[in-house]
Amino acid sequence: MIERYTLPEMGHIWSEKNKLNNWLKIEIAACEAWALLGHIPEEAVEAIKKKADFNIERIREIEAEVHHDVIAFLTNVAEYVGEESKYIHLGMTSSDILDTGLAMQMRDSADLILKKLAQLKEVVGEKAKKYKYTLIIGRTHGIHGEPTTFGLKMALWYTEIERNIERLKQAKEMISYGAISGAVGNFAHLDPRVEEYVCEKLGLKPCPVSTQIIQRDRHAQFMCTLAVIASSLEKMATEIRNLQRTDILEVEEPFRKGQKGSSAMPHKRNPMMSERVAGLSRVVRGNALAAMENVALWHERDLTHSSVERVIIPDSCILVDYMLAKFIGIMEGLVVYEDNMLENINKTRGLVFSQELMLALVKKGILREEAYRMVQRNAMRSWKERLDFKELVLNDDEIMGIITPDELEAVFDLSLYTQNVDYIFKRCGLE
Repeated sequence: MIERYTLPEMGHIWSEKNKLNNWLKIEIAACEAWALLGHIPEEAVEAIKKKADFNIERIREIEAEVHHDVIAFLTNVAEYVGEESKYIHLGMTSSDILDTGLAMQMRDSADLILKKLAQLKEVVGEKAKKYKYTLIIGRTHGIHGEPTTFGLKMALWYTEIERNIERLKQAKEMISYGAISGAVGNFAHLDPRVEEYVCEKLGLKPCPVSTQIIQRDRHAQFMCTLAVIASSLEKMATEIRNLQRTDILEVEEPFRKGQKGSSAMPHKRNPMMSERVAGLSRVVRGNALAAMENVALWHERDLTHSSVERVIIPDSCILVDYMLAKFIGIMEGLVVYEDNMLENINKTRGLVFSQELMLALVKKGILREEAYRMVQRNAMRSWKERLDFKELVLNDDEIMGIITPDELEAVFDLSLYTQNVDYIFKRCGLE
């Protein structure tokens, strides 16, 4: 079980060191491409590859003077490389390494999130199979409807996780593009083959066409996909929170030894992790809106998107990774109270069978509206007077003049609500 969240992998992806390492990889790959095209001496490239390095503190020192992160980076790299540094960044613009490097970070983040989605899918699938036939009341508008199974609730989540995996794969594909196309994207000072070489070496595809930047609809799709994943997690966490309420108590998120739920009330066992997941989803959705605002820029580019992305993209990747880690832990340790589920079904004293009774009357040739009227009058009396619904029906001469006691007994049979579970599970790939 995941006890707590650490972010060595996701944190590394969005670290300053990894970002600058990616920039260096891009610059070196571009030099290699220029050499293959005969524009840079091979020995110069070998010298660059051998000597190229950077120092984060020195970059910050230079940036404090020049107020430009990429220039500060290139200046520091040149300090390590020396004479051959004149071949670095040849024909390129800052966004060539900024956007291509960002694509690498988003792609790598997607891989980590996909890994956790696969873990969550496995855990939820196991719960679905374990509680395949465990009856639980189905609620609509928060009110008892008819019984379903807890396994079907889990199967529903299972298929939604599958859809999120597919969405993220598509989004990963959409953002796995680089651009080494120059100041306004027309390769005026570059050879397109440089871009193709760099992208292939880094596991990206070259944008068919770009301006100074990779177009932000790609980033918006990625961010909106993270927002959908976060929303799905909130949906699941909200269901757990509701089912953990004292008056329901059908499931409970894990409460570990030594844990405390309230500073004032020692008895409290609060769904704190589920609440945290639900709350953080709001941040991810807000970030997605900011990403969509970044799509419309002036002409070949402006700078309004840049400062926004430095916050929203790392934050959303880290948050979704965190939320998944927490929710996997919740699901692995989920406490399921099967007895309470059955007890809650019985709280309405048989009212859950009202539809089946109505349909039994319809099968006998009674008009649906008339059958509804007969059943509802007994149902409303059961509600109001807290009487057993089945007993009321047995004493209803009009209804019992239409169906037999044995037929009524068949109406009040819970197996009705599990008869097609196997079929649904087969459709979900949960056989």
